[in-house]
Amino acid sequence: MAQPQSRYVCQQCDAQHRQWMGQCTTCGAWNAVVEEAVPTATPGSGLKKAKKGRTIELEGLKGSTSPPQRFLTGIKELDRVLGGGLVPASTILVAGDPGIGKSTLLLQASARLTEGTTLYISGEEATAQLRMRAQRTGLADQPVRLAAATSINDILTTLEAIPVAEKPRLLIIDSIQTMYVDGLESAPGTVSQVRAAAQGLIALAKRTGIAIIMVGHVTKEGQIAGPRVLEHMVDTVLYFEGERGHQFRILRAVKNRFGPTDEIGVFEMTDAGLSEVANPSAMFMGRGPSDDADGDQGSPVPGAAVFAGIEGTRPVLIEIQALVAPSSLSSPRRAVVGWDSARLAMVIAVLEARCGMVLSGHDVYLSVAGGLRVSEPAADLAVAAALISSLTDSPAPNATLFFGEVGLSGEVRPVNGREARLKEAAKLGFKNAVLPFNPPSGTGRKSGKSGKPVSGIKTIELRVLSELLPLFANAPGTPGQGRVTQMKPRQKMAGD
Repeated sequence: MAQPQSRYVCQQCDAQHRQWMGQCTTCGAWNAVVEEAVPTATPGSGLKKAKKGRTIELEGLKGSTSPPQRFLTGIKELDRVLGGGLVPASTILVAGDPGIGKSTLLLQASARLTEGTTLYISGEEATAQLRMRAQRTGLADQPVRLAAATSINDILTTLEAIPVAEKPRLLIIDSIQTMYVDGLESAPGTVSQVRAAAQGLIALAKRTGIAIIMVGHVTKEGQIAGPRVLEHMVDTVLYFEGERGHQFRILRAVKNRFGPTDEIGVFEMTDAGLSEVANPSAMFMGRGPSDDADGDQGSPVPGAAVFAGIEGTRPVLIEIQALVAPSSLSSPRRAVVGWDSARLAMVIAVLEARCGMVLSGHDVYLSVAGGLRVSEPAADLAVAAALISSLTDSPAPNATLFFGEVGLSGEVRPVNGREARLKEAAKLGFKNAVLPFNPPSGTGRKSGKSGKPVSGIKTIELRVLSELLPLFANAPGTPGQGRVTQMKPRQKMAGD
């Protein structure tokens, strides 16, 4: 009897090797090569009995296509991230760190589904544990059907046996790394098993019209465990983010075939589960423009600047905090939370080279309030304002927000969504906005979507970063202040 053959497969890139090795020669990942048994039969191996293919009907681009019919989950923030609700026959992958709240969110979504029923299949928890979580969150009376299974073949057989009138509208698999296909001899969670299990579920969704949500584990680097092809196979990929020390959770769409990407939903972890945050801007700001009980403007703090960002289609105001302190080390520290450290180094270099600020002998600590991760280049101007404020010990002007991209030559570049950012700031009581100069249309430079003024907001347009210094009392004076020369240091602004 012949010995079963083995192969060595990289769990990161799915590359096959003849023998085990510590580092994959294809992707360079360490300790990712795992021995797997060669399956006795694989799909598509019987080529000798293959039939002649049929002719495919070709269509043109011109035509009318109705938008996909959606059904709501009952959670507005989740529906927002999905693009307006769930699409029948779609597959969604939800990933996040362990204990972040993925299972809790999906259990709440299954219980609040507005149309049809939900089948929740867990490969990590028993049904008794799911009932305990439902009781803790007040969802024990909802019509959700539970099951504890790990075999894809058993799941498909069970769903095929359900009558058409009783088929669930939504199927939740928690998680895809615990599922296995009987025809493969490799362990659950390997590349072969994850790919085969996902392919079987996707085929089920397209055949029956059931929307399927799959939970995915993440690696230490924050990437979805298993092959990257899994992200290409599904229709939507959602990441559940959040810092351990914060009670807030961010659900972000990084891929969506039926809606916008980079859309976020904001939740708060409570004793009764995850609750939606109606006003994310108030959450991400440590101090608002009016903090006093009598309505007077609160006193600004040095080292803090409010950034008007765009997350997907939603404008969000975020407080950026910076601390610049003298360093006794030969290599000063640069600590960043919620932002790109390379981007911070670039802003510091521009401040030193173009604005005459000296930060080489200081430790720099930067943090985004609320645990949000900001990747938008428009945050450069707010970061620069926070650094200048902390270094000079001069608070930023009261009730003022900042947004704009900073170039290496010191210019402040326009960004999109100008009007949306200003309208969100006006609703929260901000009076001033420091932003890039918006050139007239037809100049060849990129400008904002709209240059229309917003009622209640006084705009201060900057061409170069050095024009930001006169807004702070102790900042060194610089020549060529351009459009901001009319603003003297410590001149009272709206809201002071």
